[in-house]
Amino acid sequence: MCIAAWLWQAHPLYPLILVHNRDEFHDRPTKPVAWWGEGEQKILGGRDEVAGGTWMGCTKDGRLSFVTNVLEPDVLPTARTRGELPVRFLQSRKNPLEFAEEIVKEADEYNGFNLIVADLCSKIMVCISNRPKEEPVSVQLVSPGLHVLSNAKLDTPWHKAQRLRKNFRKLLQKHGEEEIPAKEMVEKLMQDTSKADQDRLPNTGCDPEWELKLSSIFVDFDTKLGRYGTRSTAALSVKTNGDVSFYDKYLESRQWKEHTVEYHIERMK
Repeated sequence: MCIAAWLWQAHPLYPLILVHNRDEFHDRPTKPVAWWGEGEQKILGGRDEVAGGTWMGCTKDGRLSFVTNVLEPDVLPTARTRGELPVRFLQSRKNPLEFAEEIVKEADEYNGFNLIVADLCSKIMVCISNRPKEEPVSVQLVSPGLHVLSNAKLDTPWHKAQRLRKNFRKLLQKHGEEEIPAKEMVEKLMQDTSKADQDRLPNTGCDPEWELKLSSIFVDFDTKLGRYGTRSTAALSVKTNGDVSFYDKYLESRQWKEHTVEYHIERMK
């Protein structure tokens, strides 16, 4: 399902600080964060080996994208994979708003999604959502500040979104204008297993037991189809000088591993 929180254009050292949990079945083949893709425009991100897409990625020219699913009872089995959406943007030459216009025309070909596309150099970030079904596709410029995206529209106050926002604010206050270690962000923000009370569960039309199990920031439980939950956690930081650090903690062969990839965005001002 995934959840992400980020501070956008509101910190003296970091134009962007982002944390992201990817939830998926444990046995779904996945590659950890690395550089991949054809041609000059390589993508840095994890990769779903089943459908070939990614849940989060970035490029050396300052493009960034990630996607979360919308929690809903009915899905279209023949829909296009949502993981291709970030890849399409990262390989595109269109700016975020131009790309959003393209996706609006095709949004009904996908199951429910929330897609973030950003150009760090031009300081434009856009959120695209194709749910609720009865409403037009939403295209929203993301304002500077702290935002949380789970499995409903941007900044919807679900239990886990509110907990993550609160804890993120505390971490920002603790460090002030200083650097924030990636491992601390992951440990303090993204490993929270606190579930919502029954009366605070979202009314998505799904089984309430399923909603309960998905109501924590860090997810982990058994299903008839196998173990499901948080497969990886990312902490991405971009400094004003263009230095990028992408920390990836991921589950591989039932063991948690970690590594960091660093690069520089030349066009950052």
